[in-house]
Amino acid sequence: MFKSFVHRARLTSLVFVFLLSLIISPEVLFALSSNTQPLASNIFVEIAKKQNPAVVNVSTKAKAEVAPQRNFPVPRPNNPRPGPGQGKSPDPFRDFYDRFFGERQNQQPKRGMGSGFVIDKEGHILTNYHVIEGADEIVVMLEDNGKEKEYTATLIGSDSKTDIALVKINREPGDTTEFPFLKLGSSEHLEVGEWVVAIGNPFGLSHTVTVGVVSALGRSIGAGPYDEFIQTDASINPGNSGGPLINIEGEVIGINTAIISGNTGGNVGIGFAIPINIAKGILKDLKETGSVTRGWLGVMIQKITPELEKSFGLNQSEGALVGDVIPDGPAAKGGILRGDVITKFNNQLVREMEDLPKIVAATHPGSAVDVEVIRDGSLKVLRVTIEVLQDSKEVVVAKADPLGLQVQDITEEIAQGLKLQDLEGVLVSDVAAGDAASEAGIRRGDVISEMNRAPVKNVEDYQNLLASVQKGSSVLFLVKRGGSTIYIAVKVA
Repeated sequence: MFKSFVHRARLTSLVFVFLLSLIISPEVLFALSSNTQPLASNIFVEIAKKQNPAVVNVSTKAKAEVAPQRNFPVPRPNNPRPGPGQGKSPDPFRDFYDRFFGERQNQQPKRGMGSGFVIDKEGHILTNYHVIEGADEIVVMLEDNGKEKEYTATLIGSDSKTDIALVKINREPGDTTEFPFLKLGSSEHLEVGEWVVAIGNPFGLSHTVTVGVVSALGRSIGAGPYDEFIQTDASINPGNSGGPLINIEGEVIGINTAIISGNTGGNVGIGFAIPINIAKGILKDLKETGSVTRGWLGVMIQKITPELEKSFGLNQSEGALVGDVIPDGPAAKGGILRGDVITKFNNQLVREMEDLPKIVAATHPGSAVDVEVIRDGSLKVLRVTIEVLQDSKEVVVAKADPLGLQVQDITEEIAQGLKLQDLEGVLVSDVAAGDAASEAGIRRGDVISEMNRAPVKNVEDYQNLLASVQKGSSVLFLVKRGGSTIYIAVKVA
């Protein structure tokens, strides 16, 4: 009996050891690629050796600007791209000095640092716009046979909306040096779980290599209208901005840009990279003109909530709801109306509200495209000629914040103060926290111009329409707010 027990125990131990060896074997430790071939154990070593020479450290210097005197310190919003020193406690003596004597005139030049990577033998470098923004001098450091070589660089083009910049290394006359460069891959078919490598200059530590995976795709972090970030757990810190995110084939699939950080301003395993296909889409414009030409539709849009879906009688939540149409813009000329739901643009599906600005921006100005809309339950196809997006004509995404509701007529004084074009509508003069309107997002200062698609010219109109509303139903408001027009559906308790 005892021998049998010992035999079974030994056999169990051997099985456990065997299973454990499988768990920690290199073939299992390194994930399988799409063709089921195991990764070589030295794959990241090879990537580092081959790609490091084409990754550059970027440092900038800007002339000191004398800030105007102020009586009280102005709070600054949190920067989604933390920089060196962020998170440190403010100087209480500096604060005291500023309160009573105005801000000190600091004449020290402003310096910055980041990363970038060479994309051709001529020395063009991709980096982030926020790395070189406002720079009077750009210096890049390349690795050359184990030593770092310094060059000045010139800004060729930039695009603040995507946070991408293109600079070029300055060479002496007659210098025919061919720079090492990275191959631009494709971010179109990335999958969550793929191995990636980040190379950059975190905290000034040049050519730092970190490894991780693609954690998520299509992330929106509120950085701009064209948010579509790759999320990765490869360690990214301040100074990594502008550096490459590389796949196991050694190709660039993203530009490291932002992090979510803790109190220290450092990495917590959540970093974001701009998909390289976005950079490839604007690279020609940056090289040839120094800026990016985008298409403009001329609409203000908002997300379709369940209440809005019900109010408009839709059988789907996909698409972008038109909150307003810019007068004399492409959409207005093409027949798009407020309340239309755009479901397809130039044969591309608009599944989410965020899809539309990206698709429109990528459309060449002057192009005549078909736009499919749902209007009063019917599908319509409209022909729209796209125009050039100017900086002053940015796509506006209408959003409602939860606040509240009491109304009054609009006087000439109110119209002048709110810069309203006419006296029609009712002004929300007070809100009650916790009621249905507040929960839906109507807030003080809003101007209600429609209820259930009927015009509201004054308080009398508002009260008459409100009297016809049944409990348990939803009221569809058209609200003017800060130059935008949005729909808000309120469920009546």
